[in-house]
Amino acid sequence: MEPYYQDETVRLYLGDCREVLPGLGLQADLLVVDPPYGDTALAWDRWPDGWPTLAATTASSMWCFGSMRMFLTHGPEFTAAGWRMSQDIVWEKHNGSSRAADRFRRIHEHALHWYRGKWGDVHHETPRTATGVDRRSRVAASRDSRAEHLGTYSERTTWADDGTRLLTSVLQARSMHHGAIHPTEKPVAGLLDPLIRYGCPPGGLVLDLFAGSGSTLDAARQCGRRAVGIEADERYAEAAARRLSNQVIMFDESA
Repeated sequence: MEPYYQDETVRLYLGDCREVLPGLGLQADLLVVDPPYGDTALAWDRWPDGWPTLAATTASSMWCFGSMRMFLTHGPEFTAAGWRMSQDIVWEKHNGSSRAADRFRRIHEHALHWYRGKWGDVHHETPRTATGVDRRSRVAASRDSRAEHLGTYSERTTWADDGTRLLTSVLQARSMHHGAIHPTEKPVAGLLDPLIRYGCPPGGLVLDLFAGSGSTLDAARQCGRRAVGIEADERYAEAAARRLSNQVIMFDESA
């Protein structure tokens, strides 16, 4: 199958991932997917049946974006395919995406990390962030601690403070309403970048089954990973190809 777009590190294919992927014979280090959630009456928002099972044939690690409703509804499909959830992160947006006036204004989305097999065999390296305080890598000794909900810690340990901390599970990044190519486009900086760095080693392969605007492919390329994407809608595949060619365009939803 011929790529719709390709360069030294990225390939993009046009078609339904359930039809395209089996013919590619890929084994990826990490899946990063943003499937239709099936939460709305919009024509494009239809859950693609069977994709979690197909995804399990290509990788043992996956970040999947979705709503709580989506994961509660389709969770059995993930577990039936052998996926186990390791953790969740929350993407906190700068504004809401729902016009519903009878609920809290929703300014977040979830991304769940799923894995298959042994956890020790799955690449995971949590990004760190600077604390903003220069502690000059001092070594501190912990006090005896007794926290009922965490258990009792009586051993004295040391740790080197290098001025960084693990990135938290709530990631704040502006949503992409202004200048977005795709209606559900995810931002590269602050969101896709740390997820990719966590789950894919440098030089590894990231696979996106619902490529949309090509943001995941772009993020992977920017942080030194290879990427393959599949997009079913040719309008967005064309927009993603232009983006990846450094010709970012605005997609006209009225076209």
